[in-house]
Amino acid sequence: MTQNILIIGGNGKIGRCVARDISQQTEAKVTITGRKSSPYRDFPFLSLDLNDLATIQKTIYNYDLVVHVAGPFHHRDGRVLNCCLEAGVNYIDVSDHRSFHQQAVNYHQLASKAGITAILHTGVFPGISNLMARKGVEMLDTADSIHLYYLVAGSGGAGLTVMRTTFLGLKSPFSVWINGKWEEKSPYTDQEIVNFPHYGNAGVYWFDVAETYTLPQSFPVNTVVTKFGSLPDFYNHLTWISAHRFPSWILQNSIALEGLSRLSLAMAKVTDFWSGIGIAICAEVKGWKDGKKQTCNLEFYHENTSIAVGIGVGSIAQLLLKQEIKQPGVWSVEQIVNSDLFDKIMTERGLKIKASIAPDSE
Repeated sequence: MTQNILIIGGNGKIGRCVARDISQQTEAKVTITGRKSSPYRDFPFLSLDLNDLATIQKTIYNYDLVVHVAGPFHHRDGRVLNCCLEAGVNYIDVSDHRSFHQQAVNYHQLASKAGITAILHTGVFPGISNLMARKGVEMLDTADSIHLYYLVAGSGGAGLTVMRTTFLGLKSPFSVWINGKWEEKSPYTDQEIVNFPHYGNAGVYWFDVAETYTLPQSFPVNTVVTKFGSLPDFYNHLTWISAHRFPSWILQNSIALEGLSRLSLAMAKVTDFWSGIGIAICAEVKGWKDGKKQTCNLEFYHENTSIAVGIGVGSIAQLLLKQEIKQPGVWSVEQIVNSDLFDKIMTERGLKIKASIAPDSE
């Protein structure tokens, strides 16, 4: 029988990329939702408001898998996940913030008892980045530290939600796992210059993403670093000013934040013409192999960030639909997808994670 997938928030650019990947890689029937009628005719559409809990509950019963891409997730709760548990439907999302993770994992025991597999933080970062970190850990006998660096060109081909998420990430300091203890870091500080595939050297800065919080829980490492940067470089200067020079009330005010997000998206669309909309990720995992200190370096590049998100989500959906993953509970993606499966789903999409291991230079 044809499997049916509901993509909540699928009416946006990210959602449509997810829908396309799933439809290209599986035989499933995809339906997308949004608050407003969709001008796109690629997939069946349902009008759905996340505040209408009764309708969400009624709707989910008709599907085999629910994919939640309606961000930003900074202010989301676990209502969609809970509805999936009540309906006996598997669940995945693109959540990218620790506050949502902390709510979602509270449903772990209920998911286990219900036989439901719920996978959090799929996409590209988090998502592909988490699995790159796991691959690096598995290449070593013992891992000590994970450094993840992300670079996005222009708008990344995404829409307004991604811009909102970026500014929400600048609002307050966050905890990071350094030398076996939690320390507080301010967003967009401590620049590092990293050599990225395709782009070359670029600056990156501390940024609060889900893997900052989940990787120390998933792997026995002493340090996890997550830093993000933009192209062209002047966007980094503007973001730094937003984080450290704007009066604090601007990022706390929803109207001001919306204005900044819309202005930033308009600017990014202009620079897309020469910067492109791609993404590069570098992962550096340090530890020991055969009694020697070693460093694993992993690289990923895609010319379109939004499509990369679609690949990250769609590949996990594919594994669930084919029952190559079946592990009841609520999991961060790196806890449930091993490196063999990761390599398989990337290869099926014509992508490759470049990985190497060498003696530690330090």
